[in-house]
Amino acid sequence: MAQSSGAEPEDEMAATGGEDTVDDRIIEQGAIVFRGYVVEAMRTDNPDVHLDSEDLGGRPQEGQDPQIKEIVQHLLVIADELNRNAELEHLIDTVEFDSAQDLFFTVARKIFDDGINWGRIVALFHFGYKLIYKAITCNHSDIIRKIIGWVLQFLRENALRWIRAQGGWEAVQAQFQSLSWHSVAIFVAGVLTGALVCWKVSS
Repeated sequence: MAQSSGAEPEDEMAATGGEDTVDDRIIEQGAIVFRGYVVEAMRTDNPDVHLDSEDLGGRPQEGQDPQIKEIVQHLLVIADELNRNAELEHLIDTVEFDSAQDLFFTVARKIFDDGINWGRIVALFHFGYKLIYKAITCNHSDIIRKIIGWVLQFLRENALRWIRAQGGWEAVQAQFQSLSWHSVAIFVAGVLTGALVCWKVSS
């Protein structure tokens, strides 16, 4: 008879399909968090633009989970700080869509040049959002879902193993609670500004 308790984590993982299942869940949660962030940030930055998760390839009401909502709210507080950074805003304003995919992956790789942490993942999300915001305001809405795909592709290929090792997206809440918003925003702004400057110099 199978025991009803005491299973090792590896056994539980195997029973549900192994690491692939866990990884798929992490990426799906990341997608919901990112889409939720984009929707709420757009609502704050430009209330005239109506955007929902379905416009971004998601499902209706997918971001209603309290945990997802809390993470999104953390991201919005950091975004509010980032929007006050004139240098970062100027760099993002200079972005063109002629080679958007190359731009995104070049900047994303620079963001993670010195390793992975939650602050760098926030920087990736904020950059992805800013590209989406610019696409919408510059009548390039056709590229929005592509940007969503690039963010998730980069996460899967470069940060997934690290996120899993931290315990998934649940761990980001504890990380945010242990730091001041201002400190996180300063770190994110520095990383993202540096990445954009490197892109401009090399382009």
